[in-house]
Amino acid sequence: MHASPVNTADLYDERGEELDSVPLQFQSLGGRSHFSGPVRTIRCFEDNALVKATLALPGGGSVLVVDGGGSLRTALMGDMIAASAVANGWAGVVINGAVRDRTALAELPLGVKALGSNPRKSAKAGAGESGVELEIGGVTVRPGVMIWCDPDGILVER
Repeated sequence: MHASPVNTADLYDERGEELDSVPLQFQSLGGRSHFSGPVRTIRCFEDNALVKATLALPGGGSVLVVDGGGSLRTALMGDMIAASAVANGWAGVVINGAVRDRTALAELPLGVKALGSNPRKSAKAGAGESGVELEIGGVTVRPGVMIWCDPDGILVER
């Protein structure tokens, strides 16, 4: 049973300057329009091996934030990796980059925010790093802080 969804506009009205709002215009692509949880992070560029490996681990209601450098040239997550995230208890995934299998992602009980989509697969060499501080759209995203996402946008604890 899930708590009622948190609307980011209402949350911002309540907490204001305790939160940062990501100005990039992410698309809501998953089956859950509202999702939140503690952040786990990955920085990678056109290589999704770390994303796949991380989402295969127990998520415990966390949100994986992936800084793909804003690249739309390759997808960092598709339906099979997203299904793994659902099976492993992740609340959602925010990708500063592209996904693929949009129609299938929309059917999964997972929050997904991404800049767009591209059917092209990414490299699988494992390049990148996890558990690092990210900067997305000028907003610092640190592992362990809370993140809230809905169709209006993304709020991150400072």
